[in-house]
Amino acid sequence: MNHIILINCKDRAGIIRAVTSFIFESGGNVVYLDQHVDKDAGIFFMRIEFESSDNFETMRFKANFESKIGLPYQMDWSMYSPETIPNMAIFVSKYNHCLYDILSRYKSGELKVNIPFILSNHNDLRYISEQFEIPFYHIPVTKENKAQAEYEQLELLNRHKVDFIVLARYMQIVTENIISKFTNKIINIHHSFLPAFAGAKPYHAAFKRGVKIIGATSHYVTEELDAGPIIEQDVVPVSHSHSIKDFISKGRDLEKIVLSRAVNLHVERKTMVYNNKTVIFS
Repeated sequence: MNHIILINCKDRAGIIRAVTSFIFESGGNVVYLDQHVDKDAGIFFMRIEFESSDNFETMRFKANFESKIGLPYQMDWSMYSPETIPNMAIFVSKYNHCLYDILSRYKSGELKVNIPFILSNHNDLRYISEQFEIPFYHIPVTKENKAQAEYEQLELLNRHKVDFIVLARYMQIVTENIISKFTNKIINIHHSFLPAFAGAKPYHAAFKRGVKIIGATSHYVTEELDAGPIIEQDVVPVSHSHSIKDFISKGRDLEKIVLSRAVNLHVERKTMVYNNKTVIFS
C-alpha cells in the first residue's frame, strides 16, 4: 500500500529528517522524496511517497503525524492514496481536439480518473460522449439564465461527487461560486499569446505579427480571468513558411499535450499552489 504526503510550512532545519524518521518508525518505507525551498518567502515544500504493510492504520498515522510533526512545525499538510481514483468532470463548448485527447487517454488507461459526465453549453459534441459512453449534459449559458445554469452545474458536480474539473476549451467564464467551491481544482487551457494576442482569432493576429514560436498554457482557474497559477506550458517553433492553418493546427496539437500533462500532474498529486504560483514536483 502506497501513500503520498504533501507538505508546506516555514522553512527550518530538520524537517526532512523529522518526517522520514516518523514514517520509518511508523513502519513505512520512503520510495520517493522531492522538496523545494522558496528562499524569498522562506517556505518549505515537500512531496513524499512511502510504502506500508496491509495492516497499516491510516487514521492512527494521520493523528500521530499531526500531533508529533504537523503541529510542532506548523505544517499545512495532506495525505492521499494513489489507489484512490478521483472523479473528473469535463466542461467543453464546440472545439473537440482537447476532449478527444483526454477521452482517448482515459480509455487507454493512461489517465487514472473516473469521468462521471461531460458538460457543455452547446449540443455540438454530444456525439463524442456517446462514442465513449459517458453521460452528456447540455446546460446553455446566457446573461438571462446564468444563475440557473450555475445552480444546475453545481447540482451535477455535487451529485457525482466531482473532485476536480477540466475545461477542455470551455468558452464560458466559470462563476465565482463554482471557483470558490473548487479552489485549485479547475484546470484550464489556452494559447500562450494572452494578453498580447487576446481576442477571438489569436493565431491570425500572431501570424500577422510574424511570431517565431507559438505556445499553450494550462493553469488553475481563479476569479481573475486567465491569471491563475500555471501548471504546465510549452512552445513550438513556427516560421514565415507556415500558414494561418498551420498555426492553428500546431497550436491545437500543443494545447492537447499541455492540458494532458497538467491533468496528470494534478491527478498524481505533484502540484502545490502558493501565492498564485505552483511548485511542480518531478
